[in-house]
Amino acid sequence: MKGVLLDTNIVLDFALERREFFEKSKELLLLINELKIPAFVTATTVTDIYYILKKSKGHDLTVSFLKGLFDFIDICGVNKKSILNALNSEFHDFEDAVQSFSAFEIGLKTIITRNVSDFKNSNLNLLTPSIFIQQLKE
Repeated sequence: MKGVLLDTNIVLDFALERREFFEKSKELLLLINELKIPAFVTATTVTDIYYILKKSKGHDLTVSFLKGLFDFIDICGVNKKSILNALNSEFHDFEDAVQSFSAFEIGLKTIITRNVSDFKNSNLNLLTPSIFIQQLKE
């Protein structure tokens, strides 16, 4: 496995302890860390997480969270090619398109998201946290 891209919502579910999604996102991140699975978020995801998390947790806690996250999650660059591909794509959500094309650019094959339908125009494998965890345990 070359690695997986984590959709922004997965990280935010954990960071914000979103009731309905927290446990699965926590289990997923723990497994990624324990099993040393190469996992990435895009550079644009980092700015989104910072912006959203800072509103409820403040700057210091947000920075601390992100630094801890980057102990075991890497950052996937966003470049001109991925942006142009996203702009020319059939995606309904530009941010999701950028994530998909950025992951593809570095050779990733899988996106983990709880909103699989948002990535229906992606040429990558789409897995929910539950399905990914289940596959790891098989």
